[in-house]
Amino acid sequence: MAMIEEATPETYTRGPFRGLTPNVIRMGLVSFFADISSEMLYPLIPLFLILVVGASPQVLGVIEGAAEATASLLKSVAGRWSDASGRRKPFVLAGYSLSAVAKPLIAVASVGLWPVVLVARVLDRLGKGLRSSPRDALLADSVSAEARGRAFGWHRAMDTTGAVLGPLIALPFVLAAAQDAARLRWVFLIAFIPGILGALLVLAVREKRAAPKEVTAPRAHLSELTPDFRAYLVAWGVFALANSSDTFLLLRARNVFDARHAGNAVALTLLAYVLYNIVYAAASPYLGHLSDRLGRQGVLIGGLLVFAAVYAGFALNGPSWLIWALFAVYGLYTAATDGVGKALAVDLAPAESRAGALGLLGTVSGLAALVASIAAGFLWSTLGPAAAFLYGSAGAVLGAVLLLRVGKTT
Repeated sequence: MAMIEEATPETYTRGPFRGLTPNVIRMGLVSFFADISSEMLYPLIPLFLILVVGASPQVLGVIEGAAEATASLLKSVAGRWSDASGRRKPFVLAGYSLSAVAKPLIAVASVGLWPVVLVARVLDRLGKGLRSSPRDALLADSVSAEARGRAFGWHRAMDTTGAVLGPLIALPFVLAAAQDAARLRWVFLIAFIPGILGALLVLAVREKRAAPKEVTAPRAHLSELTPDFRAYLVAWGVFALANSSDTFLLLRARNVFDARHAGNAVALTLLAYVLYNIVYAAASPYLGHLSDRLGRQGVLIGGLLVFAAVYAGFALNGPSWLIWALFAVYGLYTAATDGVGKALAVDLAPAESRAGALGLLGTVSGLAALVASIAAGFLWSTLGPAAAFLYGSAGAVLGAVLLLRVGKTT
């Protein structure tokens, strides 16, 4: 389904935007502002839950797992609905708007009221689930197949640049809250501003409306997808069963910093997360373009092996410098898998089912991530942090092995 004009005379022919269209640039700006909002809060949520609300690591796993599972379930529904209706933009606008409105709700949580944070996180992820598959399909529709990896890499780079600035904007409030963690509530309120700005920028995105198909109940539609896509879905799902929420990395960093730099642990954790996003943003366009030239499968496998090494490193109770190094290398994993993984899904799916295929991938990943986060919280609480991270490392190695099957199905 041609949702928008493909790469035409509007396509940039030189410079850093070579092969991209203005629509790709616009969607990158939308994600830039939306991620400033999200990433002002994301590294603070586990700290807020532990220090202010009094939640345990196991509760943290339940909250983040439920939030991501909610987003993932809706990705499949929204993707199929978008394909059937012939529209992408309304889903993208509604999703970003809902996420922006949900974020300030976390500020009202107090001691023992972790369900408030759960509700806010679920609403935020509802927005993500509603927008993600239609947005990624619109992105794929906006550029030629030869530049698809570059387009997803650019989008990830803009998204992650916002993720660099978000924690830096939050840092002064974190420092001011050093003596009273409850002051972190201000960050959750301020995050609404860039969030709603990103939602409004969706209005500048162009969409060519297609004739709607008969809208049916969303379904997995595995029979419509290629054997290679199904092999990819299995491999990624196995990895996702061990890929718990990044909030566990942040909690681990905070514990290590607190033991060695008491009083500055929250600020140092925030800065380590900034370093991760800097590497992620810088590497995404390059690795996306590399996947256009050398193939996406090899880049993805390399990314999972990096993940395995990083999680094995987090299992160690090492010095502070190791935390900084691990967060930096972790940025390479995300850059090699996030946009590239979506581009591979588009490559393997029929053009008329792009959003549905992306949604199905997101649903499988998120439901598996729910299991992973609950498992990680349980392992952390019963056997210690090392067990949670070794579980993740082993799952990444197994996922990388299964990815070798993609392209060899019959």
